[in-house]
Amino acid sequence: MPTTTFLAAFATLFATVGVADIAFIFAALTKHNTARERFAFATRGVIIAAIILLTFGILGNAILDAFGISIPALRTAGGLLLFLIAIDMVFARHSGGTGTTNEEEVEARSRDDIAVFPLAMPLLAGPGAISAVILLTTGTQSDIEFWAVLVAIVVILFLAWLTLLVAIPIQRLLGVTGLAVVSRVVGILLAALAVQFVFDGIKQSGLLAG
Repeated sequence: MPTTTFLAAFATLFATVGVADIAFIFAALTKHNTARERFAFATRGVIIAAIILLTFGILGNAILDAFGISIPALRTAGGLLLFLIAIDMVFARHSGGTGTTNEEEVEARSRDDIAVFPLAMPLLAGPGAISAVILLTTGTQSDIEFWAVLVAIVVILFLAWLTLLVAIPIQRLLGVTGLAVVSRVVGILLAALAVQFVFDGIKQSGLLAG
């Protein structure tokens, strides 16, 4: 079902892109910039991230073929990676799978333009998001489901763009506790999706056959 595929992709990308977390990071990195500069950073960063994620989504099968990776192996490995990200979200930890590491954030603070780094990569199109996109697109069963995943990518990035534009007001409204609650709830859902990916990968591999 395209709707089910879209919702699964939306939930997975919401977590791996880190829509619930980018408000704090972006607000901290741009607190000395004007509203016009923040708009420019957000717009260019989202456009670059969209190009990256859509490219990996469209060329997912070709990338797997080039490296000799099977879809069951990708689903299993991707599920494990997403599960680790989910654990980080539930326990409010940051490992670099989503968002920036401490070292990257320190470097970003010294930059005048953060649109490419760290906003586009790794904040929006980080390793977790890229892995999720390839995992989702290669797991589709029809063209309609494939397009549903691509639409989910665009919707998530549009939502991320809106979040960036109102990052400072959101930070003031929700505070640390509010964003932590949102992150934990999404993390629980992502953990369940990740386990399902692992189950599907093992099933498709044929390891348990016979």
